[in-house]
Amino acid sequence: LMTGFGSVDTAVVAMKRGASDYLTKPVKNDELVRVIERVIREASLRREVNRLRREVHKEYSFHQIIGKSKPMQEIFDLIRRVADSPTNILITGESGTGKELVAKAIHYNSDRRDAPFIPVNCAAIPEQLLESELFGHMRGAFTDAKVDKRGLFEEAQKGTLFLDEISELPLMLQAKILRAIQEKEIRRVGANKPISVDVRIIAATNLKLTEEVKAKRFREDLYYRLNVIELRLPPLRERREDIPLLVNAFMKKYAEARGKEVQSVSESALAMLVDYAWPGNVRELENVIERAVTLSRNENIVPDDLPSMIQGARGDRRVLDDAAERTLPLDQVEKEYILKILEKTGGNKYQAAHALGIDRKTLYRKLAEIEGTPHPEE
Repeated sequence: LMTGFGSVDTAVVAMKRGASDYLTKPVKNDELVRVIERVIREASLRREVNRLRREVHKEYSFHQIIGKSKPMQEIFDLIRRVADSPTNILITGESGTGKELVAKAIHYNSDRRDAPFIPVNCAAIPEQLLESELFGHMRGAFTDAKVDKRGLFEEAQKGTLFLDEISELPLMLQAKILRAIQEKEIRRVGANKPISVDVRIIAATNLKLTEEVKAKRFREDLYYRLNVIELRLPPLRERREDIPLLVNAFMKKYAEARGKEVQSVSESALAMLVDYAWPGNVRELENVIERAVTLSRNENIVPDDLPSMIQGARGDRRVLDDAAERTLPLDQVEKEYILKILEKTGGNKYQAAHALGIDRKTLYRKLAEIEGTPHPEE
């Protein structure tokens, strides 16, 4: 706004009604140029923020979590049904199954999507700092508290606080979390007055909290407050039909990121990926595909681009599949498996025993039984 009759009152009204700046005549040209350039920069930044916010919503919308298997379809259905509910949610599952991704999908599909999503890994922050991180502190509350500090509960106001590895919370802090949920208020370290908070809690763990409760390592009352609705994420081995979809998505992601022309996975390599047990779940699969794209020499990922443990898994599974097909007795299956492991270790009995999870004496005894003759221990 530019005027020849400037006053504090008109300036205040102008800014309240949306003016970016207020200039009083006469205006110098260089001053006007500076103001216009600043306003253009600010408008451009606002557009970029809005674009990024839309991208965030798109990236974490539930349909971006990949899976066509029945277990994943059930997860998608649950996300739809619980997203707008204020109810606290407990996400369980093995490490690497995508618990934080599901928590973000719930948040960004809820009516809290425009408020913050604040993740905190309860196992990654030292116990003596965790209380201050969660609840904040007042200046002078302890030696290094030089200024007042907002905690993560306050940062997540009107939004979602994601407590990952919730089982790692010390018992003392469990009591304070319970109070925050029940009373909807927190108290900064060193403060006398409580602060009201409106936060949805999504917690996650890879442990069985019922067992932690029985062992007195986790409060039973907090468990029931958190576990109003439980979402159990299946391990990757329980949804093998999703592996080709995940492989394709990760391949495209890292091919674009690395500037490579990798476009497909050979049938033999894909068979190895599907057969592997994936103890690290989706996170491990993503790491393997990133490695394969990086090492690939052409447009096709082949078995040689995969780690040796995955290349060997196909052969190990074939032994079991063949044994089941022929309905072999258990002792015959054991025999063929021992011989297969010996073949993989190049006849090294120490390595074979380690891979089989037995000591060398037991391996020598089993080999003697297989060969039908006494076998020396050395």
